[in-house]
Amino acid sequence: MKRFLGLSFTLFVLMALDARSKPNVLLIVTDDQRSDTIASLGNEIIDTPNLDRLVKWGTTFEQATCANPLCVPSRAEILTGCSSFRNGVLGMGGERIDPKLTLLPTAMASSGYHAWYSGKWMNDGKPLTRGYHETQGLFGSGGGTWKKGEIILGRKGRPVTGYRNWTFKDAKGKPELDKGIGLTPLTDKYVADGALKFLKRKTDKPFFLHVNFTGPHDPLIYPPGYEDKYKPADLKLPPNFLPRHPFDHGNFEGRDEQLLPWPRTKEDVLDELSVYYAVIDHIDKQVGRIIGQLRADGRLKNTYVIFTSDHGLALGSHGLMGKQNMYEHTIRVPLVIAGPKVRAGKRSDALCYLRDLYPTICDLAGIAIPESVEGKSLKPVIIGKQDAIYSEIYGYFRDKQRMVRNTRYKLIHYPHLDRHQLFDLQKDPHERNDLSGDKRHNKVLRELQDKLATWLDRND
Repeated sequence: MKRFLGLSFTLFVLMALDARSKPNVLLIVTDDQRSDTIASLGNEIIDTPNLDRLVKWGTTFEQATCANPLCVPSRAEILTGCSSFRNGVLGMGGERIDPKLTLLPTAMASSGYHAWYSGKWMNDGKPLTRGYHETQGLFGSGGGTWKKGEIILGRKGRPVTGYRNWTFKDAKGKPELDKGIGLTPLTDKYVADGALKFLKRKTDKPFFLHVNFTGPHDPLIYPPGYEDKYKPADLKLPPNFLPRHPFDHGNFEGRDEQLLPWPRTKEDVLDELSVYYAVIDHIDKQVGRIIGQLRADGRLKNTYVIFTSDHGLALGSHGLMGKQNMYEHTIRVPLVIAGPKVRAGKRSDALCYLRDLYPTICDLAGIAIPESVEGKSLKPVIIGKQDAIYSEIYGYFRDKQRMVRNTRYKLIHYPHLDRHQLFDLQKDPHERNDLSGDKRHNKVLRELQDKLATWLDRND
């Protein structure tokens, strides 16, 4: 018996030591943030000092892709490590995550991690039913007082169509109405406050902290003190600005496309950009608060910090406003990974997906990747063993759009129109010149069509 007790105690000590030696993981996800909105990555206007330091500290994936550019499906891909075709959440409305899949917080919790959640929740269930141990600063639907059909006008008299009746909830699910109903100028501050409550705890276990900001999703509202920082007259229109998209891409009637009237005007788009930049600037400061807490208590050196967004946004590019499209301004997302043994200041052009974050986090944390995971770990690129993960990647929006791209060319197919677009991304990064009708590119067109058809046969 004594020998048994001694062995049990030894195993307990070893497990405790192993838990303490594991790195912490901080996953920060914004909402609707274009990849071209970080100063150190080429934006000459926006002020993002904290994200700039993260870029300097870590590895940036400049071709990171959201395969399904909608909030709910994109976040489901992060949670499951699987494409929408595998996890069941395609964005058609009301889909639930396949219960047979092992979710990321469950994998982390079962490996000895505190799994914490703060911020926006959009998938079915609740964080506590999805593997997270605790929530702080939880922002979700319900709890407000806006009546169905009631017209709510926001900035400049524009209708508020997003986040109606959303509220912050306490640990018991009770709405915290003192923090407002719907998006407010301080919503992202409250999300950061929730994350800080977790980080100020003393614990022997490593943590997995998942922070989901709401910004810069509409309705766009200036944070306090930012009203005059980004003046429309000082900003530049997107290089691919158009008053109207040249054809029905399959979402003309979508909520996002109703945010501004047709045709889009330069004045309206620049006005939206001024608030968009202000919200991202404000988020940058919240990121700084969170990372600053880790630095202050000495845990930053043993923490992987991952920053990304669920998808980008058109915001006037190609005559569109929303995210429901396959253009680079929408499917490309910022992705920076920093932490122990990560190459500092490295920029990678490796093609990758958001769903690759799941196996990457497991790999970096030294835990097994569940068999249900479809994505691939980016660790070989992060540590310099590989330059690439995929030769081509694919995208999709409902049944209206399909996409395949490699390191140079992109093909977009619109099934409802039986129409294609082909872009040379090296020569035409802003996708202004459709080559699908150019006979000189027939070979490339057919090759990509064949690859897309083969992939769809396996997935769609």
